[in-house]
Amino acid sequence: MLELRRRDFLKTLGGGLLVMMTAESDVLAQESGRRSANEELPTNVAAWLHIAPDGKITAFTGKVEVGQNIRTSLTQAVADELHVAPNMVTLVMGDTARTPWDMGTFGSRTTPTMAPEMRKMAATAREALIAQAAKETGKPKDHLRAWNGGVFYAQSKIGTPYGDLASRIDWVGVIGNADVVTAPAHWQVAGTDLPKINASEMVTGKHKFVSDLKLPGILYGRVLRGPVPGAKLFSADTSAAAKMAGVVVVRDGDFVGVAAIDERAAEKALASIEAKWEEKAAEVTSPSAFGAVGSGRPKDATPVRSSYQVAYIAHVPLEPRAAVAEWQDGKLTVSTGTQRPFGVRSELAAAFALPETDIHVLMPDTGSGYGGKHSGECAIEAARLAKGAGKPVKLIWTREEEFQWAYVRPQGNIHVMSAVDANGKVVSWNFVNWASGPAGLKSPYDIDEAQRTEKFLEAKSPLREGSYRGLASTANHFARESHMDEIAAQIGMDPLAFRMNNLKNERLKAVLSAATDKFEWSKQKATASRGFGLACGFDKGGNIACCVEIAVSPSRQVKVERVVAAWDCGAIVNPNHLRNQVEGAIVMGLGGALFEEVEQANGKIQNPRLSQYRVPRFTDVPKIDVILIDRKDVPSAGAGETPIVGIAPAIANAIFSATGLRIRSMPLLPALARA
Repeated sequence: MLELRRRDFLKTLGGGLLVMMTAESDVLAQESGRRSANEELPTNVAAWLHIAPDGKITAFTGKVEVGQNIRTSLTQAVADELHVAPNMVTLVMGDTARTPWDMGTFGSRTTPTMAPEMRKMAATAREALIAQAAKETGKPKDHLRAWNGGVFYAQSKIGTPYGDLASRIDWVGVIGNADVVTAPAHWQVAGTDLPKINASEMVTGKHKFVSDLKLPGILYGRVLRGPVPGAKLFSADTSAAAKMAGVVVVRDGDFVGVAAIDERAAEKALASIEAKWEEKAAEVTSPSAFGAVGSGRPKDATPVRSSYQVAYIAHVPLEPRAAVAEWQDGKLTVSTGTQRPFGVRSELAAAFALPETDIHVLMPDTGSGYGGKHSGECAIEAARLAKGAGKPVKLIWTREEEFQWAYVRPQGNIHVMSAVDANGKVVSWNFVNWASGPAGLKSPYDIDEAQRTEKFLEAKSPLREGSYRGLASTANHFARESHMDEIAAQIGMDPLAFRMNNLKNERLKAVLSAATDKFEWSKQKATASRGFGLACGFDKGGNIACCVEIAVSPSRQVKVERVVAAWDCGAIVNPNHLRNQVEGAIVMGLGGALFEEVEQANGKIQNPRLSQYRVPRFTDVPKIDVILIDRKDVPSAGAGETPIVGIAPAIANAIFSATGLRIRSMPLLPALARA
């Protein structure tokens, strides 16, 4: 029997079977080195930076690159503080044996939390280098400057290289000091359009994703899964698979596996297994859990009441889950695409009853996550197979497995009751989110706290649920911004004027003004074939305003033709890449807004293929204008999530302006067809 806590493992995955075979291949170089054993950030510079004798700088972070381009922005932070060119800095990311512990890459937290930490360490290193130069040369410290990889006296062109100075400093004793960090107004490298650090590796294919990795004698794994999550394996006949040449059968309780020389042979072996499963009905909470909620509205106020729905949607990452696992001398090394390398290490430690010091997790830059790669099930499966087979194993989930066995963004129902007075002021607000989550729940509008209620009610779901880009903020903004439009329509007030009348948040008002000015909102006149809508929002330190123009055919086919978005997340680190982030969020948001929906029956996904599950295509992408507001007086916030929240309600509001139909459920197009 394998040393695995099956109950915990199978609680999520149900049963499984795996198929593997050996193949000769190139060696995968494994990196190792120091690591932080504590779940607290180390305070000394040595844990974060290393300056080599040749002056090259290596920086270490537990954050990971999944396409959001933080490899570039964090490099800019380090280069900025050390006053060197970015090509002098190499970033080591998401390697549990080399980088400081990190909770994970999610929640738009890298820019506001990790960038300042790395700036602090790099700035402290700069000051330590200057102090060492002052000590060695006898020159006053305030007459020395760090520049271009060395410390120079006044304007002299002859200085002492960083590499020489660094070799004589005890970096373990140098503690990070935030007081020496450079203010945004004085950034030199950050704040510029630095190209993506490893762009050529990505476009030429030089970069190796997990699915590209190979080890000598590697096996290719496949897992037998039940018809639905939670199904219990009743029986499995693996005799046919065991008779196949080169096949290894791995079985441990409800977990069953076979092996084959390549993925095709693995599929053949997998198909030979005759399995029977015991299913149980999925537990679901009824929307009636809302119960009764009172508005508590003042007298002489106009009431508005409505309910909104959002569907389950899938992450659809470019790269499905993959892992390469190898055991050597009782220790485990796993390369896997994950947003939480240290979290995966903890999961592996629990699954195999190992100390975390015996587990090494590496995360090569991975083909997107969108909040969908927080958990380590693929890594555990690969490690389990490798342990049973006694050889390295590569496991790549199929697209169908990604749809069925990964978690989805929750569906939800949102109930809103409000009231508005004769001056166009919202005087009461009752907002209840059932099932989809609390992110972005609090309204940014100026409403008396005594007259507002905002609640999130949990629910049981037939599907496995989890994080998604923007979390529930997309659902809550969809409901709130649709409802604000409904109020404006009911009292006959322009949607922009109504929002401005109810906002005190000056940054949110600023992005609204910027977007609507560029869009020429006041000049737009809706017709039966053309609609205009807007929405705004705030979350995680970012402010978004979004205006859309749509075309509507006589048969109610909707085409989003133009989007203008204004975005403020404080001081801008890389304008070009920030613009890409906002544009990417808008395009991704189009899918959930218009047509993305996971269809399920008692926990089984009915559309688990891209031929069945509709995602945005190039033909769906409208003209997008992004206005970036650079606030160097405000700390930088993350931009990976919040820009997604404005597009859906803006489209819904545009549909109303053209058709008079108020669509209150996402995806909008199927709901419009039913209206």
